[in-house]
Amino acid sequence: MKLLQTLTLKSSYEEVEKVEGLLNDLQSELGFSDEFYARLMLAVSEAATNGIVHGNQLDETKSVKISAFQDGDLLIFETSDEGDGFDPEKLPDPLADENLLKTSGRGVFLMEEYADAVEFSDGGTTLSLKFNLVG
Repeated sequence: MKLLQTLTLKSSYEEVEKVEGLLNDLQSELGFSDEFYARLMLAVSEAATNGIVHGNQLDETKSVKISAFQDGDLLIFETSDEGDGFDPEKLPDPLADENLLKTSGRGVFLMEEYADAVEFSDGGTTLSLKFNLVG
């Protein structure tokens, strides 16, 4: 597995904008389509936002680290925060009637829709998003 880039974000909403630069660099290096870029943008920025808001509680003394790797035909983004973690199995279903009108709670659902694989580790403080570069 080859490390392509690393990005460290302070825990503020404005920092999420830096994901665009990371993805622009990767698109230049790997040559993926704009449609693929849009999938990455949604999923990776959502992962960064979750780490900043839910993991680090917007505590600017804490950071979120995003590392991009290539493993053959896989592009992998690993996002780690400094929060207390959570149990992804206990997330409420965003499609349940009682949750449809809520303004939050869809991040993991969206990441699962746009990434080819989503895995949590380290007690929920590390998130891995995997995307197939071909097919």
